[in-house]
Amino acid sequence: MEAILFDRRVELVTEWELEQRRRQRRFRAIVGGVAVTLLVVGGAGGALMLFGDPGRAAERESAVRAQQRMDAFATAWEKGRWAAAGKLTDSPTSAASLLASVHRNLAPTAFTIEVGRPSASERDDSTSVTFPFTVRLKVPRVGPFTYGSRARVVETSAGREVVHFESSTVHPELEAGQTLAVAKMSTRGSVLDRNGDVLSTPSLVGRVDENGVGVSGLQKRYDEQLGGSGQAYAIAITDRQTGHAVKPLQRTGTTRHGEDVRTTIDPGVQRAAAKALEGVATPAAIVATQPSSGDILAVANRPGGYNRALVGEYPPGSTFKVVTAAALLRTGLRPSDPLDCPRFEWVNGYRFTNQDEFVLPQGSTFRDAFAHSCNTAFVQARDRIDDAALARTAAAFGIGGTWDTGVGTYDGSVPTNSDVNDKAASMIGQGRILASPLVMASVAATVKNGKFVQPRLVPEAVRHPYRAPESLDPGVVDDLRSMMRSVVTEGAGKALRGLPGRPHAKTGTAEYGDETPPRTHAWMIGYQETSDIAWAVLLEGGGSGGSDAGPIAAAFLRNLSGSGPS
Repeated sequence: MEAILFDRRVELVTEWELEQRRRQRRFRAIVGGVAVTLLVVGGAGGALMLFGDPGRAAERESAVRAQQRMDAFATAWEKGRWAAAGKLTDSPTSAASLLASVHRNLAPTAFTIEVGRPSASERDDSTSVTFPFTVRLKVPRVGPFTYGSRARVVETSAGREVVHFESSTVHPELEAGQTLAVAKMSTRGSVLDRNGDVLSTPSLVGRVDENGVGVSGLQKRYDEQLGGSGQAYAIAITDRQTGHAVKPLQRTGTTRHGEDVRTTIDPGVQRAAAKALEGVATPAAIVATQPSSGDILAVANRPGGYNRALVGEYPPGSTFKVVTAAALLRTGLRPSDPLDCPRFEWVNGYRFTNQDEFVLPQGSTFRDAFAHSCNTAFVQARDRIDDAALARTAAAFGIGGTWDTGVGTYDGSVPTNSDVNDKAASMIGQGRILASPLVMASVAATVKNGKFVQPRLVPEAVRHPYRAPESLDPGVVDDLRSMMRSVVTEGAGKALRGLPGRPHAKTGTAEYGDETPPRTHAWMIGYQETSDIAWAVLLEGGGSGGSDAGPIAAAFLRNLSGSGPS
């Protein structure tokens, strides 16, 4: 840069030359309480000397002081005297802090500031003048970095010239709370939602280690696709609090950027699910799917880390009665047919009971038993089907298949019954039957859609979607829809009553472990009649489906209002 001069060359002009510049903008100065107008023209050193008018001479002195102030500010900044530079501004602390931050972050090996002269368009009509300046740095790992900015010198009420300081003084694109820093640019691709925005669901996306290698979740599964190569650095606008690079300004290095992985997650549905789990004390999960396409719209886990929503293996309890009901409907049993619901049902020396040992009155129907989730009624109906019926019907729902979803999932297991007790337990989703929340959301989606459509999370990765070996009769599907609606309007799904979308549901309370009384998982699955969405809620060790999972499902559906699948 030029040497910083406080005795810059003064340009002399004739009155004729002055007349030629009358149309330029004017700089006002207050002299002795009277406002006078003086033309200011920057020369090699900056100020114009005028003779003959005392007011103009005073303004000349003000212009010279403005130039001196700008030069002094630039000199202090260039030489690393942050406090001194700050004192020459109207924000001493902020200026010193930001100047020091930028220098510390960039650690330039060379640094110059060249102050330009203000042109006519850069002079204000009030007591201020704007100076352009050019900053040249040599930054390790990035190289030469040059940019232009502007600083406005203003006259205070006390008649003192100061540099008006803003973040944009340091760099024109800086905003409050930002600084400049050298950032290592990631060459790794991103995991995206269905809208193309970066997905931030840790238990699903997974983790990358300090070497940039995916070690869990989608980051691990798609590490080769996501991982780039090479190194790149950039001078970037950076958030001062988080250190997050907001915008790269200049980068260097040779890299191959990894490819993004796009998922089917809907951000609105994902937010609704995550919010519904806020404050839930026990481990829980919500999965939502789009029945028509199989797209997985939301995967929420609390706490994060373990993706129980997709890979958890749990007894589904009474939510499996949707499958059992389909098997019974296939035999010709109708929803209106009578089906007793006693307090107990003994099978080969083993006693099956209802939750809280409830009973239904004489004359109750199959629909009533389903709506109120009567275990004893379903156990009594076991002889209506053969030992392989539940496995065959489950296959029509896709359970136990090999799903190609683009992510690791547990796809359920419904073995052929081995004995009478195993069969009785299977009728109510116990025994050896296991499912993930995704599987049970798919069960509800199959009823909604009328046929099984395999769920998927990363469509471009799906090569061989699983196809169910058999389908459900339309009449069976219609009856299941009617019965699932009865769960909400008449039975254990009362937590969903009055909610928009005409929800259909099935509750479930699944026993597990060896304790007496046994511990239970709480379930609720369902779908919305008026929109293309199905869902499952699981609460580990959470009590009962209706009273514990039900309110979480209700919260999810309320959150979902207005933010359905896009």
